[in-house]
Amino acid sequence: MKPYDELAREQAKREEALLSKLAGETKMEELTDFEAGVSKRQTETLFKITTEIEDTENALNQVDQLAQRLRKHLERLRKLHRTLST
Repeated sequence: MKPYDELAREQAKREEALLSKLAGETKMEELTDFEAGVSKRQTETLFKITTEIEDTENALNQVDQLAQRLRKHLERLRKLHRTLST
């Protein structure tokens, strides 16, 4: 029969090994969760950037269309001015 102190030490070692293993699994779970969070934030950021690109392209197209209309209007005004000046 083993003395009580020796049995207690063996039990403590087993418990410590189990807790150490569980702590390692918890860290892996935390890392996995962190990685999933980073991936989600990356996807959200890419979506926001894509949306911003599309909005900017649309705004530029609107500006181009406005500039074309203003050029046509300016040309008509110049023609009218020439006609009335002569």
